[in-house]
Amino acid sequence: MPKRTTPEDAATASQWRHDESSPRYPGWRVVFACFVMAIVCWGFGFYGHAFYLAELQRAHHWPAALIASASTLYYFVSALLVAFVNDAIRRLGVRTCVLAGATSFAATVALLPFIAEPWHLYAVYLLMTVGWAMMSVGAITNILGLWFDRRRGLAISLALNGASFSGVIVVPAMVLLAGAVGFKAAMLSAAALILLVLVPLAFLAIGAGHPPAPAGGHTPSAVEAADAQWTRSAALKSLAFWSVSAPFSLGLLSQAAFLVHLIAFLEPMIGRNPAGVAVAVTTSMAIVGRLSLGTVAHLLDQRLVSALSLTSQAAALAFMTQTTTPAALMAACAVYGFSVGNLITLPALIMQREFPAASFGMLIGLSTAISQFTYAFGPGMLGFVRDVTGGYAAALLVCIALNLVAAAIVLLRPKIRT
Repeated sequence: MPKRTTPEDAATASQWRHDESSPRYPGWRVVFACFVMAIVCWGFGFYGHAFYLAELQRAHHWPAALIASASTLYYFVSALLVAFVNDAIRRLGVRTCVLAGATSFAATVALLPFIAEPWHLYAVYLLMTVGWAMMSVGAITNILGLWFDRRRGLAISLALNGASFSGVIVVPAMVLLAGAVGFKAAMLSAAALILLVLVPLAFLAIGAGHPPAPAGGHTPSAVEAADAQWTRSAALKSLAFWSVSAPFSLGLLSQAAFLVHLIAFLEPMIGRNPAGVAVAVTTSMAIVGRLSLGTVAHLLDQRLVSALSLTSQAAALAFMTQTTTPAALMAACAVYGFSVGNLITLPALIMQREFPAASFGMLIGLSTAISQFTYAFGPGMLGFVRDVTGGYAAALLVCIALNLVAAAIVLLRPKIRT
């Protein structure tokens, strides 16, 4: 006979279903789903652009500037969509949004080998903006905000480590597969894999609508009440909002610029292969930094941690301008990389602590959109300074200045309107 459920058993089950510290809490399954989402999103929607550029140039002999301009359009349009991702999640449900994102990426990847004209490329990249909006930082922080309150920092850190893993896994795998079976077969296989992985995850790990509110969580009615106070227009007029959005936009502008140019900066000094190792060191330390912060984020002054992170990156960049020793450059990359992931995670943690909790989704979506729009200019800005000055010394000084200004702004603590 099946074991009879006692009132004590029911109480225990109810407790772990709402206890974020319990390994059996359903939210941790959602964290895993978001981790996989991040691998797909950054692998095919961020790092993958370098692979697409090379393959499309080989196939069509189009100018690099033409293909890169499609990527720029993609970042700008997806930034606009990210600003409204919390509305989509609330109205359509988490599962529907994840399925829409997975379908968008799968369709994009499957269509890329078949494009024949430049306008096809722009159309396909516009389709990919839906995937990025539904599965990148704004979406992941919104989704995890529905399941987590006290352990939100750890949940976001664990999930966003998928972004770092994607650079190590997805692009190298696509390069090897394309070399073995051709670009078309590789992309069709990747599209099928996206659906085979994400569709079951969406049904098995993520609910159809909103989850039970975690301890300290907030109900949809609270969200609606907060929206009456905090609107996008009100946020854009708020010094408190900009004291978070502005510094991280500047910090990510500097970071995106430097990371894109990292190999080009290091290769003349230490060679191509060691420069590639430096990228791996930077990415690996980003994972370490995210995990370290996620474990203790709720105990720390997060604005002070942000300022220290930005300052440490500025110090690492300054050190890189003063040495050509391979070991020293690797060490500087490790220091820089430790804060790479945290600059993406920290805005959500500050907003969770300082702003009305039920407005978290709208505010972090808007902040993420502003940051993405800003850092889209980073690689081009750094390349322009490098070309004008004939080297990377002045370009890195620009990045250092951006980091230090950002560190000063984030230490402002304006009064939050509630």
